[in-house]
Amino acid sequence: MKFSLNENGFTGTLPFGQLLVSSNEEYGYRPYQLLVSSLAVCSGGVMRKVLEKMRMPAEDIQIEVREVVRIEEEASRVSKVHLHFMLKGEIDLAKMPRVMELTRKNCSMVRTMEDSIDIVETYEVL
Repeated sequence: MKFSLNENGFTGTLPFGQLLVSSNEEYGYRPYQLLVSSLAVCSGGVMRKVLEKMRMPAEDIQIEVREVVRIEEEASRVSKVHLHFMLKGEIDLAKMPRVMELTRKNCSMVRTMEDSIDIVETYEVL
């Protein structure tokens, strides 16, 4: 992975392709958006695997970022992220607390940030 300066931010060269990052979202993804996206999709991917192992494969998982709190006085530090999971499928509601526990425990991005950011996770089965 390599990042090079461009006119409006940086261009990342990654195995899948290029990633444009800028403080101005007209020119690329903002760093905090990438952080929040990493938390969401890492959690969603782990949740998918947990549900499969528990023999409750999801037909669909959508993740809504309901809240991102940033502290302006601390360089706009992200202090809280609320992720809401919307699940479709034959999901046993009684098993969902365990699914949420295992998802949080096994998501590397959440584990990395859990002592720095208040990460709130909620769900609903549609």
